[in-house]
Amino acid sequence: MSFEILTALALFALVSSITPGPNNLMLMSSGANFGFKRTMPHLLGVTFGFMFMLALVGLGIMQLFDFFPPSYLILKVFCITYSIWRLK
Repeated sequence: MSFEILTALALFALVSSITPGPNNLMLMSSGANFGFKRTMPHLLGVTFGFMFMLALVGLGIMQLFDFFPPSYLILKVFCITYSIWRLK
């Protein structure tokens, strides 16, 4: 991994972890409404999900999209379908 990519990944991780984004606001709301114990699964999901995303980026998941461009379209269709399904 080149120094430029490693630097960009480190800056992305830093900024994403310290800004009050939507996950932090959802966790704050969940903690206020349901308490610490019932919010822990949500907190662990956010934490491990973010680490999983960073690991995939660090391993070069974008190379998969560059090598097989339809995979990006497949991912977008799956995400949209899942989002619509969850709204019901």
